[in-house]
Amino acid sequence: PAVFALTAVLYALALAAPYTFKQGSFDVTVVSDGTIMLPLSVVSPEAKPEELTALLGAQVQGDKAQFEVSPLLLKSGSDVILIDTGGGGAMAPTAGKLAESLKATGTEPDAITKVIYTHAHPDHLWGTIGGDGKSVFANASFHVAEAEWNFWAAEDLVSKMPKDMEGMVKGIQGQLAAIKEKVAMFKPGSELVSGLNVIDTAGHTPGHVSFELAGGDGLILTGDCITAALVFFAHPDWKFGFDADPDMAIAARKKLLDMAASGKKKMLGYHWPYPGLAMAEAKDGAFIYVPAS
Repeated sequence: PAVFALTAVLYALALAAPYTFKQGSFDVTVVSDGTIMLPLSVVSPEAKPEELTALLGAQVQGDKAQFEVSPLLLKSGSDVILIDTGGGGAMAPTAGKLAESLKATGTEPDAITKVIYTHAHPDHLWGTIGGDGKSVFANASFHVAEAEWNFWAAEDLVSKMPKDMEGMVKGIQGQLAAIKEKVAMFKPGSELVSGLNVIDTAGHTPGHVSFELAGGDGLILTGDCITAALVFFAHPDWKFGFDADPDMAIAARKKLLDMAASGKKKMLGYHWPYPGLAMAEAKDGAFIYVPAS
């Protein structure tokens, strides 16, 4: 039994290999930061545990479910772009493995020219700063939605948030403060580089954005707009426990799923079953999750 237990632990800590494909002018590589566990009560507070277990299957372990953490590496022309930076050392040992994944692609952190964020939650941001308090990506500029930056960087935010979120807020503010000299704000609707467009999907956080990559019918980078694909494709009306504005988040989720299904666009999900590439098919007011990798 001890051998089986050890094997299970090692399997859980094994890092998924980078997954590369072409999208228009972009070379796209999904890189794993590892995995995180979320209580089922967070995945969807209003759903019954047995409903979530039926939907998530092998992802469920007891009263929690395991989710991937998958930043994205884009290469186009002279740009080497990282979309989100994972959770950093704070999320070890199961996550915070971006450096290892980048190494597997042959990419040094110094080679990154732009770091672009979907939002500022820890599992998307905290891989930005190393143990020395400096940016891991010394030669990069940093790109954050203006509404997202303004929300998290507000000096009085800690006093407005629940006491149990104080540590998280201070951590986010510390990461943002470390990159403020090299940050550029953007708004939904803008094109950050040729073929990379910003979609407004506020709700999960006040300034959450998703992106669309040009090429073919398009590829939507969903961020955390649709956190658990196996749950929220089938039940787009269910709430996710970490959404700041649940009703706004549900509207954004439906918008993105409609856009993908009607336009036959591929989607990439940050926390979806690795590598997170899928299509959405509309059916009876909901959607079917069709893996596309």
